[in-house]
Amino acid sequence: MDLLHSNGVLIIQHLQRDYRAYQDFLNFMSHVGDPRNIFSIYFPLWFQLNQVVGTKMIWVAVIGDWFNLIFKWILFGHRPYWWVQETMIYPNQSSPCLEQFPITCETGPGSPSGHAMGSSCIWYVMVTAALSYTVRWKDKSAVTLHRLTWSFLWSIFWIIQISVCVSRVFIATHFPHQVILGVFAGILVAEAFEHTPAIQTASLRVYIKTNLFLFIFALGFYLALKLLDIDLLWSVPKAKKWCANPDWINIDTTPFAGLVRNLGALFGLGLGINSEMFILSCKGKNSCKISFRILCIAASLATLQLYNFVKIPSHTEYLFYILSFCKSAAMPLTVVALVPYCVHSLMRTAEKKLN
Repeated sequence: MDLLHSNGVLIIQHLQRDYRAYQDFLNFMSHVGDPRNIFSIYFPLWFQLNQVVGTKMIWVAVIGDWFNLIFKWILFGHRPYWWVQETMIYPNQSSPCLEQFPITCETGPGSPSGHAMGSSCIWYVMVTAALSYTVRWKDKSAVTLHRLTWSFLWSIFWIIQISVCVSRVFIATHFPHQVILGVFAGILVAEAFEHTPAIQTASLRVYIKTNLFLFIFALGFYLALKLLDIDLLWSVPKAKKWCANPDWINIDTTPFAGLVRNLGALFGLGLGINSEMFILSCKGKNSCKISFRILCIAASLATLQLYNFVKIPSHTEYLFYILSFCKSAAMPLTVVALVPYCVHSLMRTAEKKLN
């Protein structure tokens, strides 16, 4: 692994030295790959366009990020910004200098990359969903258009994945092999859900049972290894020790913070889809109207941006996890039930006035 890591450091140095001019773009692409964008941008957009795709998107994101957590705990992957400080392979303490950025100091293990895995699985869902509309075209000109669309969309997919991967390596938060592993792991998870139609008809009980299983398995795995004197939170002290700026350390990047955030999102989706508000609005006569969907998309995106202004207190770790779960559950619940119900009620009131 030292050979893999040392070669990875050379690549990071090359990127930081020769591609400095693209720093703003690479930082932007790192934000594009942030798994939190799934719940605040991609999901509200796609759910109103196609509820099947939107539902699949949340399941893929949650299960994918859960597997990412388990893989990270198993693989014990180092991050470049602390590995260069602790490795003994460089003679006379001549460790390479890697520049750090405000988004460098993530506290969890590094392999596989969560950004690369989250980005690849969600964009895979979106690309396959878009192509599913064109594959139905039968005439010769439409088949040609489908092939062009297929080439264009998959080209966009790989351009985005490569850009996200390069950005994560550039900021020294991942080695190259970690982002490559993340991309292909994300694709595998997304492809698995292409063959799992049962999630579309899951009851609230199924959502709750799934949440409990994911939480109990992860917590049980953590406690079992702790009994064996293996600390799965070993990466947190390293991040705090070697981060260039303590203010860049964020509790939101710890392993359990991601777990709680994803479990909250899945619970919120289950609660919303099985609510009366969802049935009345998204299954009613207004749900087929373009105006209804556009209003829902706009209102959902605007409302979720307001959630970003809600800062969860981090001085107490357990309180942070509880409030993070509630905030994450509120986001899909807002998109699936609250906003559509409000829009439905307003449209119904307007129709009554016109009549």
